[in-house]
Amino acid sequence: MTSMATGPDPRVVSSPHARWRGVRTPVLVAVGLLAASVALHVRDPHQAGSYGFCPWLALTGTYCPGCGGLRAVNDLTHGDVVGAASSNLLFVGSLPLLAAWWLRSFVDGWRGVRRHLSERAAYVWPAVVLSLTMLFWVVRNLPFAAWLTP
Repeated sequence: MTSMATGPDPRVVSSPHARWRGVRTPVLVAVGLLAASVALHVRDPHQAGSYGFCPWLALTGTYCPGCGGLRAVNDLTHGDVVGAASSNLLFVGSLPLLAAWWLRSFVDGWRGVRRHLSERAAYVWPAVVLSLTMLFWVVRNLPFAAWLTP
């Protein structure tokens, strides 16, 4: 009969210093996003010129994938999800995925778990994100999809 190790789970980090090291990046990202969200809540990007202009829109007259993103964040800080989606549907639609990714990073950091992407995933995920972004960019500038413009 073989005996199983009954010691603590080696994947769980117990030192507070080690836990902070593990969650430092997700916490700093959250603090930065909170600060940016507060700034966008206080200073309304719906006012023309309040945050400058989109260079792509100024040069080409078409909307880039990020156009409307600041307005979307402002709308979300006021609880207006529909208004945020009408400003930038790609951004608002990606928020649940980004939140899940952040939460997974935080939990993994808390536990001390290090995940490594396979070589295939390291190519596939960026390609999927880039493809969806490019598709959104093109479609939002077509006449039949005027509802996607900010």
